[in-house]
Amino acid sequence: MNKLASFFTELMRKYLPDPFVFAIALTLLTVLLAMGVEGKGIGDITRAWGNGFWSLLAFTTQMAVILAMGYVLATAPLTDRLLNRIVSHVHKPHTAIIVATLVGGIGSYLNWGFGLVIGGIVAKKLALKVKGVHYPLIIAAAYSGFTMYGLGLSASIPVLVATPNHPTAKQMGTIPLSETIFSVPMLITSLVIIVTLPLLNAWLHPKKGEKIVEVDPAIDRDTATASAAEDLLEKGTLASKLNNSRILSLLIGALGIAYVTFHFMDGGSLDLNLINFIILFLGIILLGTPAAYVAKLTEGIKTISGIILQYPFYAGIMAIMAASGLVTTISQVFVDVATPESLPFWGLISSFVINFFAPSAGGHWVIQGPFMIDAAKEIGSALNQTTMAVMLGNAWNDLVQPFWILPALALSKLKLRDVMGYTVIMMLWVGVIHITAVLLWGYLTH
Repeated sequence: MNKLASFFTELMRKYLPDPFVFAIALTLLTVLLAMGVEGKGIGDITRAWGNGFWSLLAFTTQMAVILAMGYVLATAPLTDRLLNRIVSHVHKPHTAIIVATLVGGIGSYLNWGFGLVIGGIVAKKLALKVKGVHYPLIIAAAYSGFTMYGLGLSASIPVLVATPNHPTAKQMGTIPLSETIFSVPMLITSLVIIVTLPLLNAWLHPKKGEKIVEVDPAIDRDTATASAAEDLLEKGTLASKLNNSRILSLLIGALGIAYVTFHFMDGGSLDLNLINFIILFLGIILLGTPAAYVAKLTEGIKTISGIILQYPFYAGIMAIMAASGLVTTISQVFVDVATPESLPFWGLISSFVINFFAPSAGGHWVIQGPFMIDAAKEIGSALNQTTMAVMLGNAWNDLVQPFWILPALALSKLKLRDVMGYTVIMMLWVGVIHITAVLLWGYLTH
């Protein structure tokens, strides 16, 4: 296994470019496929690309907010003390890898944005505390837990189709979460992943005598310097008292929590904007003062530069895929050979492929979902299984999708090629679990 990990790591080190270059390459590949496979002209493709380039702007802002403010929440004093307590009980490299995977996985199961951030933070803490931890691996291990979001409470597609009047409701109706993420097959799948993935990751750790790259202890020097500079600011002035007022934070935080309470009392549902609202005001309360919140948010903003740059490129890719018909063509290749029992399997595989070009689960479903729904209805396959198969393919591919690993790279100050060799192996294992799950689910229930 270590030889395999070394092989993939070296392969990625030599040939894998930075995520932005990957996004550019995917854009050009999508253009070529639209021309060669669908016969579209360069003019039509260019128009579709440009028209769709900013179509995810609202979503980009939502993602930037959830990651930056999720960073604040994950690094708040209360959270930090909890993580430090967890870290204090870890003394061996293999245990550190397991703990990082579990924190990232459980956090992502609860909320994918929170899991992305807190996994990277605890991984860095463990790397600084436990001597002999291979730093690229523990960051990859924490990120691997992100795959749990596809089975969790914030799984975009199951949550969407469980919402009344969702975009594909006329085609498929609504499917309750009890038939998707909370179904027995998916709960078992979640349990298998959260038990086996940490063990696999620990197994990948270099043995004694093999090369180990430890974290640079000075990795947080910039943050420490900034905090020291803040301490030099003039104190005792009215401005300073307002900036450091706990009363102001508590009042505005209480107002925010009150709104959330009224929202649910009035029958409102949980969506991405409300999640961001909760994270914002909970963070204000936990940080204690406006000044402390602003300072911590400034740190968190460092994690979102790649997202702001790259999301528009993926929006353009999605626009080309939808306008040219490439999504339908890719899906049709798999559906043509499907049976009612095997359609979820082919949906999983096609979703995995499409996710390279459309890595946002919500956008992914908008362009692939309608075709898969029609196929399921035509051949008599279960809609809940087909829906979950698309979601699992999306979450499975995310292990090797540079689009989502950007926050982990920003937190760790590593390069994509440093961690991707490990995430490839993790992807292979999660793929075995997902494929087994959808095949058994399909064949045992028909």
